[in-house]
Amino acid sequence: MNSISATSQSLSFAIFAGLVSVTLLLCIMTSADRDDLDEFYTGFRTLAPMRNGLAIAGDYISAATVLSTIGVIALTGFDGLTLALSTALSLLLLMLLLAEPLRNAGRFTMGDALTHRAASRSVRVAATAVTLAALLPLMVFQLSGAGQLVTLVLGFEGSSVRTAVIVALGVLMIGYAAIGGMKGTALIHIIKLVVLLAAASLLAVLVMDKVGWDSARLLSLADAGSGRGPDYSRSGLLMAPTPLGRLDMISGALTVVLGAACLPHVTMRMYTAKDAPAIRRAMSWAVIVMSVFVGLIAVIGVGATALLGHQAIEAGGPQGSTAILQLAQAIAADSATASTLVFTTVATAVFLTLLSSVAGMILACGNSLAHDLYAHVLSRGPVTPRREMRTARLAAFAVGLPAIALAVLVQDRGLRPLITLSFCIAASAIAPALVFTLFWRRYTRTGLLATLIGGTLSSVGVLTFSTQVSGSPQALFPEADFSVFPLTTTGLISIPTGFLLGWAGTLLARRDTRVRQRHEYESAEPRILAGTAGHP
Repeated sequence: MNSISATSQSLSFAIFAGLVSVTLLLCIMTSADRDDLDEFYTGFRTLAPMRNGLAIAGDYISAATVLSTIGVIALTGFDGLTLALSTALSLLLLMLLLAEPLRNAGRFTMGDALTHRAASRSVRVAATAVTLAALLPLMVFQLSGAGQLVTLVLGFEGSSVRTAVIVALGVLMIGYAAIGGMKGTALIHIIKLVVLLAAASLLAVLVMDKVGWDSARLLSLADAGSGRGPDYSRSGLLMAPTPLGRLDMISGALTVVLGAACLPHVTMRMYTAKDAPAIRRAMSWAVIVMSVFVGLIAVIGVGATALLGHQAIEAGGPQGSTAILQLAQAIAADSATASTLVFTTVATAVFLTLLSSVAGMILACGNSLAHDLYAHVLSRGPVTPRREMRTARLAAFAVGLPAIALAVLVQDRGLRPLITLSFCIAASAIAPALVFTLFWRRYTRTGLLATLIGGTLSSVGVLTFSTQVSGSPQALFPEADFSVFPLTTTGLISIPTGFLLGWAGTLLARRDTRVRQRHEYESAEPRILAGTAGHP
């Protein structure tokens, strides 16, 4: 990126500081009472469908979605648009298939939904472990990105300064989760989403104005700016146009569709609706917002290539993660005042996105540790609401502090494998477990554990030996090469593995166990699928 003006840096710093103060105050004002678990975990299920839908969309749109997806679109064109559409399709899948059954089966956490047939400590432990495994890599990626963004925007230099920023922002995000709970983080997500949509709309309008509102001209300029000509508008830039490359593209799209819908901090929002009609309306709002957002980032990504060129975007980072900031800085360069306002608006939106996304993930992990692991596994007797809530708030620190430490350790490495790992675990372990648990009558505890453990281990094992981790310049360990798996995502291997292990584990269970758990499901089926017996 070109150097950022001192005016932009000063204005950005003032706005960042103001946002931190206001959002922290809002969290304190909306914080739950010390002995009210329903308020902390679900916000009393009092959010109106539209506000709940905005909160769901806000949780769904992470910094990875904003920065990485725009960068991929800018650098790879059609393939990047395909992945962006896969993200929107994922939320539609969640709405049509899982949202209502999840709301009816669960209470506070994913562990509640997975044990709705019968209490099981082993399932609670596995659910907590998989929640941490799916969200910790994503938290590390976004904390590292937050440090890089703030130091870039404010003009700071040096790894020690970036480390201090990561630590400070990480502690702030932990505070959001521990103090605000579900209601506080929902409010921050709504504010984030409004600011982000406003900034994205402004940038998209300016891009279209630059090309005279002619989409054909925008695409032709992008073809020229990409340096690849018409190939920019065709598949093949992200993955090689070979049978193996196409297979990799299918694997990536499948992983995004299944994984993004089942990440624990997203499914956690399903429990905040008061009834099934409310979650249907909330999800409708979320899908509409997500569809609009995908359209906006498509214009922004293509516009970045058209107006800046491939080389300038790649110079800002090999994966184009600063493309939106580069475009915001250049789009109104003929007017210093307009350039400052546009850049500051976009930087503010990205900053808010980073803060709110990590806070939601910390909350999901802390809730699982407190509710699933502590209250239902480790405690020797009934746990009072006040004690469980105190544990949930302490658990936010227990999750957040290691995430901060890891983000500091890997801040100078290529971190795309961390995003991939989170989505692969969600697609390979959580998605099959939820689908089987909510819809298959014969599914047993053995099959569920096989799905959760096997899907997670297969994702980690296969990805370890892919070019995402070693053997390429953008890998997590570029200096080493122990890659043997030719694809960049594990979906084609680990997703079928998760489903097959669940099926095999169920068949291997004792017959009386299968019969008993089928009867347990049939007794709960009206509540799960139709919500006829009320919320658990």
